[in-house]
Amino acid sequence: MSFLSGGDADLGATPSEVPVARHLLPDSAAVTAAGRLEVGGLDVVGLADEFGTPVFVYDETTLRARCRELVGAFGPGSAYATKAFLCRAMAEVALEEGLRLDVSTDGELGVALSAGAEPDQIVFHGNNKSDSELAAVVGLRVGRIVVDSFDEIARLTRLVDDRRRGAAQRVLVRVNPGIEAHTHEFIATGQEDSKFGFSVASGAAHAAVEALQGLAGVEVVGVHAHIGSQIMRLESFARVAEVLAPIVVARGLAELCVGGGLGVAYLSDESAPTITEWAAAVLAACGRADLPSNVRVSAEPGRAVVASAAMTCYRVGTIKELPGIRNFVAVDGGMSDNPRPVLYGSGYEAFLPRAVTADRPYAARIVGKHCESGDVVVAEARVPRDIAVGDVLVTPVTGAYGFSMASNYNRVGRPPVVFVDGGRARLVVRRETVEDLLRLEP
Repeated sequence: MSFLSGGDADLGATPSEVPVARHLLPDSAAVTAAGRLEVGGLDVVGLADEFGTPVFVYDETTLRARCRELVGAFGPGSAYATKAFLCRAMAEVALEEGLRLDVSTDGELGVALSAGAEPDQIVFHGNNKSDSELAAVVGLRVGRIVVDSFDEIARLTRLVDDRRRGAAQRVLVRVNPGIEAHTHEFIATGQEDSKFGFSVASGAAHAAVEALQGLAGVEVVGVHAHIGSQIMRLESFARVAEVLAPIVVARGLAELCVGGGLGVAYLSDESAPTITEWAAAVLAACGRADLPSNVRVSAEPGRAVVASAAMTCYRVGTIKELPGIRNFVAVDGGMSDNPRPVLYGSGYEAFLPRAVTADRPYAARIVGKHCESGDVVVAEARVPRDIAVGDVLVTPVTGAYGFSMASNYNRVGRPPVVFVDGGRARLVVRRETVEDLLRLEP
């Protein structure tokens, strides 16, 4: 059975036992006559052999398609949230496809600038911007600073007085809309009990806009909200637009940004809204709220742009069967290259790219190599019965918050990143070595 055929699955099998679903794989994914997976015109097992494992493999076709979809759905002014995945090559793709870059630290700012971003193409976030970060972005006159607290307003006041003459610094005000997003508590940000933004309910949001509008050297162009991550319900985003629109109208602002947070499917039996569907829901809500048509409505997704573009390739090192208890399949990566299962209990699929169309009846827990019992990659995986030591094993939909949250736990070097496109692979981030780990020690 080919997952590309669209045929019906074995009615006696659970969704996890049949071949991995096509919608979890990159846009360019294809299956050879021998049942092997190709991405970007290249054999995935061959890529693992060439670059070693673990390795993040990104399909550039998917990256560019999602960037273009975002621009087409919302129009100009939207940004890519770099926290999801950032390297110079990714920043270049987003910029080339017409997006701004949403950054929140001096490190992310530095990568964005090194990729050729103009200051006007940068949106700078953060709930606790350092004095040096704020001074740097004011000095650059970045496109937007997203102001998050009254303390920040006070520091911004001093900076624009001390450092600026001429054109005003454009800012957005981060608003807390008081909306409970249906997602994990650690990645929910729009509820009242949040470290982010100015509360609408308390009146702080209006007070912040008023304070900034009275500040010489600052231009308040709009408001911004972000209610969390991995959100599947479009009505949550529609509600954000409905809460923000009256502020925009009352204060005569030109922009409304609903942030990011659109969810993606990680498992074969999951589905998620598209970026286009998301934009349609937001724009419809803005219309119902009588938002003037000349107000720019934008978004700042990260996960929805990059997640499905990538897969992580591992090598199986050990298979341990405990009769009546569990089967363990250990791979050469783990929580250092994907901490999401440990942090959020996130679920993933696993499959063998040498036999991507094969059914997956063998139940196993995919675990990493770290000295932690909690080092789990896939808690309840299904793989082909003939899985063996030395096999390349893939987890799809790892393009967001894998590489960006990777660590050196157990002094493991972070994996390389490879972009594939049109039969060509290019190394965009090399594998970290022991020498790299020692370089910071005097």
